[in-house]
Amino acid sequence: MHDALLPSQYGRTLHKPVFIIFLIFFGIAWVRLLLGIKLPESANWAPGLMMVLSVCTTLVALARRLPLQNVFWSGCLIAALAAIVESVGVSTGIPFGPRTYLDTLGGKLLDVLPWPIPLAWIVILINCRGVARLIMRPWRKTDYYGFWVIGLTCLLATLLDLSLEPFAVQVERYWTWQTKPNVLNWYTAPWVNSLAWFITALSILAFTMPWLVNKVPMKQPTDYHPLIMWQLFNLFFTTGNALHNLWPAVAVGLATSVIVAIFTIRGARWQFPVALPLRDAS
Repeated sequence: MHDALLPSQYGRTLHKPVFIIFLIFFGIAWVRLLLGIKLPESANWAPGLMMVLSVCTTLVALARRLPLQNVFWSGCLIAALAAIVESVGVSTGIPFGPRTYLDTLGGKLLDVLPWPIPLAWIVILINCRGVARLIMRPWRKTDYYGFWVIGLTCLLATLLDLSLEPFAVQVERYWTWQTKPNVLNWYTAPWVNSLAWFITALSILAFTMPWLVNKVPMKQPTDYHPLIMWQLFNLFFTTGNALHNLWPAVAVGLATSVIVAIFTIRGARWQFPVALPLRDAS
């Protein structure tokens, strides 16, 4: 029974090969982007394949820190809740704003939502939470540590979306926005979209957090995998934005990348002070 509460041995075994496979396919996609090679309409499965590999390496990495049952249920809950929120958004425009998904992301669930979208939320939320945990490591023993981690997770997801929106709308044409001209927007995405990202991430985390917390605390090595994943996707989006001269988006992407890297590495390298033994007064 106690073994069921420990991190999965499969996570430690599979982490490196799964991550290498992901990096190979990610490198191919990045080179294609750099060379300006457009995929044919029949290859709309490619973004979905990349997202499947991203989910695999994300969940396998998480399995090094959590029991397998926690990894499974957290992934399922995030995907299910994201699918519900996104489907409502497509149908009603709430909470993100009026948006139409195009066929470039592959087939749609119930003819409404492209199937890679719920998988993308798994990758974003789990890795953003991993980065937030590294940033907050110096304050791990404070009373409000958990709340700060949740808030930072939502903020990191929102910041990543600032690079994603121009990439998805003007580079790859994954979706289009029907934003009114008089509404403040970021590359046609209405301002309410950023607020909706934060609130949606917060709502999903509220339901999944019990599965993301290890019930058997133990000392574990510092895990940079979430930071690498966050930086890779931000690099991918920023590269596409730069190739299409979307310079404000490029500036935001580079600035957030540097700031996140600095604070994450600073937190990860924090050394907790060692209590010195009391000196004998005699």
